[in-house]
Amino acid sequence: MTGSEDVESNKTDPSDEDFENDQDTHKNLNSDYSDENSKDIASEEIEKLHAELEKQKDLALRAEAELQNVLKRTSREVENAHKYGLERFIQNLLPVVDSLEKAAEASAPNQSKAGDTAIEGINLCCKLLLDVLEKEGTTVIAPLGEPFDPSEHQAMSMVENADMEPNSIAAVVQKGWKLNERLVRPAMVMVVKESETKPPE
Repeated sequence: MTGSEDVESNKTDPSDEDFENDQDTHKNLNSDYSDENSKDIASEEIEKLHAELEKQKDLALRAEAELQNVLKRTSREVENAHKYGLERFIQNLLPVVDSLEKAAEASAPNQSKAGDTAIEGINLCCKLLLDVLEKEGTTVIAPLGEPFDPSEHQAMSMVENADMEPNSIAAVVQKGWKLNERLVRPAMVMVVKESETKPPE
């Protein structure tokens, strides 16, 4: 091989150098685009994670609020069960109380000692029963002379009574009862109505 051929072989073709430079530039551009694309994807993923986190927080708050409502409702139901659990029993027991009171009222004093003893026994039983009911939180409604209250009284009839105010209770046919301020049975009453006679002119 001659010296001229060695020189020519060592020379680099300018077009090859340009091609290599273009490839490097292209690689750099691709690398930059890839980095930017990765950043965009990461940003979108972060936003999605934030949105999901907020959603889960909202669901957790709703679940906690629902749990608190359930606990309050359950506590209220338990409290009502303790306060009013005897309501049905007392409703069934009230006719017995009525019968004992009527028996005590209707029994006229008897001349015999046996009759007096029977009346005394009835009164004692009635008193003991009323004491038990009072201990369990029951109160009697006996509104004689009081204004008529439709939330606690049931009007059986209207009567005239010049000595009493209109719309007041003239007579109590049957006593009413409440259990811890809840109405168990309204009082059956007779209500005074306004007099129809006109005052003299």
